[in-house]
Amino acid sequence: MGDRSIQKALVIGDGSWGTTLALILANNGIETVLWSAFSEQAELLNRERCNERFLPGVPFPDALKVDADPFHAAEGAELAVSVVPTQYLRQVASRFEDALPGALPLVTASKGLEIETFKTPGQILTQVLGDRSIGVLTGPSHAEEVARGLPASLVVGCDNEDHGKLVQGAFSCESFRVYTHGDAYGAELAGALKNVIALAAGMCDGLELGDNAKSALMTRGIVEMARFGKSRGAEVSTFFGLAGIGDLITTCTSKHSRNRGVGERLGRGQTLEQILEEMDMVAEGVWTTKALFGPESALGSVSMPIAEQVHAVLFEGKDPRTVVTDLMTREPAAEMDGLAPPPR
Repeated sequence: MGDRSIQKALVIGDGSWGTTLALILANNGIETVLWSAFSEQAELLNRERCNERFLPGVPFPDALKVDADPFHAAEGAELAVSVVPTQYLRQVASRFEDALPGALPLVTASKGLEIETFKTPGQILTQVLGDRSIGVLTGPSHAEEVARGLPASLVVGCDNEDHGKLVQGAFSCESFRVYTHGDAYGAELAGALKNVIALAAGMCDGLELGDNAKSALMTRGIVEMARFGKSRGAEVSTFFGLAGIGDLITTCTSKHSRNRGVGERLGRGQTLEQILEEMDMVAEGVWTTKALFGPESALGSVSMPIAEQVHAVLFEGKDPRTVVTDLMTREPAAEMDGLAPPPR
């Protein structure tokens, strides 16, 4: 399963995915502390030995403990994993500013872009915690399946090869395969942007447009993602691997996908305000869309017609039914515009 040299790990964030990653580490024989923002919640999780709110019926192994004190939780950790919703990450990371040693290997498993700054989770952590190597664990991975031992494959993007292999060894097991990749920034962009396309895929479902339309939307969506990534210096190939197309397929098709679910409800006529009021968990695609068209994104001349239409539905009151016509009647174009190398 790889080099499992880590003896103790810290997971920051007790949501469904943070809890799942903590379960994997603990089941791999690594002493693991799951940090919760609230002491009452930490006590409840330690007492019940299960996260009934987010992962009902999945018991905690003995190697997993929950703590609400940043310094106590981080004591002796050889790996820290941040799994905090992006819009709250800066605030949470500041609580660990003095608790995490500069040499401690760090990996982020959050997906999204900060609205005010357009920064990825890895960039936020670097700003708050100082310049350090940060891995990005991402890919097709619904917590509801992974926590119950169903097989999944992810990728850890990391500029430092040794750091990437350390994370790979800590998490890999019979049901959880981790690949390494050198493009950490591209992996983060892919994980954020696919949620925008998933909102559009959900609208397809809500409007009952059929399989052909949804397949075309997903395929064109990955081109948009790669085109934007290339404009920001990411590797195009990253978007055609697990971080991009792999995660896109899962998020656009799964019953577990919150972003697809939000899109479906929009397609059926509900307003964004109604949907968000009834949600218990975060649909990052909504805020990533807002960030993508905010003042800091530098979208410029990059063509992202699907994302543009999602933004119009979410924040400009556009009827999803008119989106289809607007996309289908655009000016004719070559399939890989913006991606293909220039002719020699």
